[in-house]
Order: sequence, then C-alpha cells, then structure tokens
Amino acid sequence: MTRSALTTPPPGAAGPRPASGAPGPGEPLGSHYSRCFGCGDRHPTGLHLKAVTPDGETVVAEFTVAEAHQGAPGLAHGGVLATAMDEVIGMSIWLFRRPYVTARLETDYLAPVPVGTTLHLRAWCTGVSGRKAYLEAEGRIGSADGPVAVRAAALFVEVGMEHFAEHGDAQTLLDEHHDYEVNP
Repeated sequence: MTRSALTTPPPGAAGPRPASGAPGPGEPLGSHYSRCFGCGDRHPTGLHLKAVTPDGETVVAEFTVAEAHQGAPGLAHGGVLATAMDEVIGMSIWLFRRPYVTARLETDYLAPVPVGTTLHLRAWCTGVSGRKAYLEAEGRIGSADGPVAVRAAALFVEVGMEHFAEHGDAQTLLDEHHDYEVNP
C-alpha cells in the first residue's frame, strides 16, 4: 500500500482497543443510519454493505458491483470503489463506539473490477493517537483469499455530536443509535 505520513500512525500510537459494548466476534455491525449511501438499507441506490466482525478487531463485508456502479463500460467506477473502502473502514470504527469522520482516504487501484464482481472487503485499525484513528482496508475479487483489487489507508478523526448538529442531522443519528456513546 502506498500511503502518506498522514495515514501512518505516529510512533507511540496506541493499539486499537474495541470499546465495551462493541459487537463481538461473529456479530453484525449496524448501519451508520438507514439512509447512509454505503450501508443504509433505506438508500435506494446505495451500496447496502452489511458488515460483521469475525474477531472483534477487524470488519468484513461484501459488495457486488452493479450496473449502476460502473464508470467505464462494464467496470466499476473508481469513486464507487473508494466509497466502498471508506465505508468498510468507517464501519470498523463502529467497534470504538464513538463518532468519527473521514479526514483522509488514500486509495490504490490494483486491478479492474468488472460489473457483477463481488468484492470481499476487510478493514482494520493500525493505531490510535488522541482523536485520530489510522486504518487500512482491502478489497479482494471473488473470495476473501482472491486477488487484491483495491487497497486503502485512512485517517479518521473523532468528533462530538455537535459536528452532526452543525453540519447535518444529529437528531436522526441519535434516534437511530440511541445507545451510541458520545464524547465525554
């Protein structure tokens, strides 16, 4: 993975520690909210990712590239693939049970992804430093052991719920995730 210093944990960054009450091994993760483009079940043209944590530390999901997701004829749009990577990384943050937002996403495209292909996505945290979480993900073609088509590294920043009140709809988020931990 080619990545910058901005998505590399600094020396001394803590190892990731899932929060108390986070989904355990084998448990599904909920959507960010029902109309989220990446994981919401009520978004009419979204990716509809459903994720689980196999071990309480990583997150896996599958995404089948549909005709609506193509860029060049018959191939997935790179922006849609970046969205899938951002989403699976964002879902892995669910294990921390705190609100984070994407600050930087770096994506490497290694192979074309034809329409109809199922990408097997996996994301994990490489370190936490203060409000910053450093994460990586990969998308493999056809199976969890298939060839890697896309890789990503990201920096996510923890925000307070006031971020969503100021820039979005915090009430909807709270209504759908009433048990979500907010910043102390």
